[in-house]
Amino acid sequence: MFIDEARIYVRAGDGGNGCVSFRHEKFVPRGGPDGGDGGDGGDVIFVVNNNMTTLIDFKYRQHYYAGAGKPGQGAKKYGHSGEDVIIPVPLGTIARDERTGRIIADLSEHDDRIVITRGGKGGKGNAQFATSTNQAPRYAEQGTSGEERTVLLELKLIADVGLVGFPNAGKSTLLSRVSSAHPKIADYPFTTLQPNLGIVRYDELKSYVMADIPGIIEGAHEGKGLGIRFLRHIERTKVLLFLIECTVEDPEDNYRKLLDELELYSGALLEKPRFVALTKTDVMPHDKPVEYPGFAGAHGTFAISAVRGDGITELVHRLGRAVDEISHHAAG
Repeated sequence: MFIDEARIYVRAGDGGNGCVSFRHEKFVPRGGPDGGDGGDGGDVIFVVNNNMTTLIDFKYRQHYYAGAGKPGQGAKKYGHSGEDVIIPVPLGTIARDERTGRIIADLSEHDDRIVITRGGKGGKGNAQFATSTNQAPRYAEQGTSGEERTVLLELKLIADVGLVGFPNAGKSTLLSRVSSAHPKIADYPFTTLQPNLGIVRYDELKSYVMADIPGIIEGAHEGKGLGIRFLRHIERTKVLLFLIECTVEDPEDNYRKLLDELELYSGALLEKPRFVALTKTDVMPHDKPVEYPGFAGAHGTFAISAVRGDGITELVHRLGRAVDEISHHAAG
């Protein structure tokens, strides 16, 4: 099951109280203060786990509590700090504070580790308050409370190439052809009900990740169909590949409608390099060549058949070069 949204409550540990204590030594009837400090409360920390691909774990557990700090003791003994709670999340997870809507973490790097709520500070023991004018303080600090919040988790897949198209345009068939992914494929709309990822290999020792999302329909930016929930999964991609059936009456109109939906959702999507693949050329009559309409802004147009393999090698390599160019540019 693919789960890409979750809501959890997290609470860091309270700090331990400082201790009021005095030395009790033989022949020293009025020993000085020796109360130790309380320990700090534990933090709640998100850590990227590269083996996780969904937020399904949070369906079964929604509450997380870090350990409280222990109180200080006599003889200036400090209390132990509370244990941190480490919460593994998939790469690409965004965490928002439910109350403010503010993004508090964007875990988009493989080694990301971010403190979500901080533990309270331990209180000072009375030994810390001794002065020349107050040599026997009879008070200590209480520990402060740990932070708490309700967190909304949202997963955005991280892929190099995102497939964009209307339902039944052939996205899942293409992904199954060029990678080892096995998405559900059938000849009716909305076969794909969840995003699928596949590793596409090209050249020697080179590969990139391709993401197939459920088909877009008009009004998707408003949440129609599977809408916004899945449009976000192409926000992190480097390159977009638009898939349009070669048999539709007006391929350019299909292309414009797809562009409109992406722009209404996020104009930044149109700044990504994009290519167009005219799909299902195997159903075209042999005596009728595939026409290549002018797709404004596209870096290239390909005619392909994922069933027969026509044009697949050329497409895979061109997308690979595009991903390489962007990666090298970002690294430079």
